[in-house]
Amino acid sequence: MKEVIAIIRRHKLQETKAGLLGIGVPALTMLSVDGRGKQKGHPGWNYEIDPALMELEENFTGISLRFIPKRMISTVVEDDEVLKVVETIIRTNQSGHIGDGKIFVCPVEDAVRVRTGESGEHAIQ
Repeated sequence: MKEVIAIIRRHKLQETKAGLLGIGVPALTMLSVDGRGKQKGHPGWNYEIDPALMELEENFTGISLRFIPKRMISTVVEDDEVLKVVETIIRTNQSGHIGDGKIFVCPVEDAVRVRTGESGEHAIQ
């Protein structure tokens, strides 16, 4: 089993959910997150700064850095489904511009369904 974690633009969440549902992945966890990448929060062509959440921070050179609001989604799938999930996330989020996001694939040792006690791949089906 693998966990696929993606950081995406806020306005792409609904399209991403629909895309994953379309390939048979209904289970999804979403978090609202703030962060920055290599550009240190400097805006790209269509950045999303939420003034209420914008946080300024001084780095060692005195340059202001912004945290940009994003969505982090996570799902656990069987190993043979990872490529399909990653391709779907890329297809629904890729604009070719800075800030499209990142995808991380992590191993999952076990999963347990609380209601039934099922474990392993049975717990995620």
